[in-house]
Amino acid sequence: MDALPTPDRPLRIGTRGSALALAQAHETRDRLAAAHDLPADAFEIVVIKTTGDRVLDRPLREIGGKGLFTREIEDALLDQRIDIAVHSMKDMPVLQPEGLIIDCYLPREDVRDAFVSRRWGSIAELPAGTLVGSSSLRRRAQLIHYRPDLTLVEFRGNVQTRMRKLDEGVAEATFLAMAGLTRLGMLNVVRSAITPEEMLPAVAQGAIGVERRKDDVIAAAMLATISDLPTTLRVTAERAFLRRLDGSCETPLAGLAELDGENLWLRGEILLPDGSLSVRGERRGLVSDGIEMGRDLAEELLGRAPPEFRELAGINPERTSPPV
Repeated sequence: MDALPTPDRPLRIGTRGSALALAQAHETRDRLAAAHDLPADAFEIVVIKTTGDRVLDRPLREIGGKGLFTREIEDALLDQRIDIAVHSMKDMPVLQPEGLIIDCYLPREDVRDAFVSRRWGSIAELPAGTLVGSSSLRRRAQLIHYRPDLTLVEFRGNVQTRMRKLDEGVAEATFLAMAGLTRLGMLNVVRSAITPEEMLPAVAQGAIGVERRKDDVIAAAMLATISDLPTTLRVTAERAFLRRLDGSCETPLAGLAELDGENLWLRGEILLPDGSLSVRGERRGLVSDGIEMGRDLAEELLGRAPPEFRELAGINPERTSPPV
């Protein structure tokens, strides 16, 4: 391949500065280096501080939602200050800026949520009234739906910050993604892994996506060698489901696609933020129909949802699904 990066002209990889984001950026670098027989110094990790990283004292939904973790990084990509950007796909809005594309996904990690506590072993063990910390709309709504006797408190920050908050008594339990803890080598903090049947994960949880400029043919060719097809198929179906429903950052949603040969099993859930209602559904079909299955499942759940959900999501029930 012509024009591969070199130590004198490295490929610049944009990322957030958290320990997890850096681990994901290094995994991307290492996979690219191995695929193209390049030294590590043919790549440069460029840390970009995002609004979501700077503002930690307010819930994300109050300051702009998921895009707060990606906007500055995408601006750097468009301005050609970086060549590719590495993202946790569960943080990615469904709409991307004009000129950018994500068509590379690394092999997906464990999709489950982790229950983390210094004292208790599982959700079931929590006594009524226990303080549980989470900033995730999805996790908060799911938890209060099944355990309305618990007390929720806002809980943001990286893994180390959240563990410190547990030690300080801000809460007695919280949730983290198994994927992130695996990548950080911190599975020792997990008291139990929560099955998807108990708590369906966020759409694309555990998946790393690599974003590039659409017209960058060199980056496209390099990334094509490390993109994982099973992850791509699963995430594409899940995000088709998300795209139809995610009209605002006020809508708790969950979704998971699993593969069995040429077959795909897609589950989805929408909830009211206060946990008073959960609507679930599923589709089974061919992998090749994943996008259609995602849209169709979203339409079904939307049809079963109360008007309050459509109002929160900013969704017109008469609207047709946008293209994916």
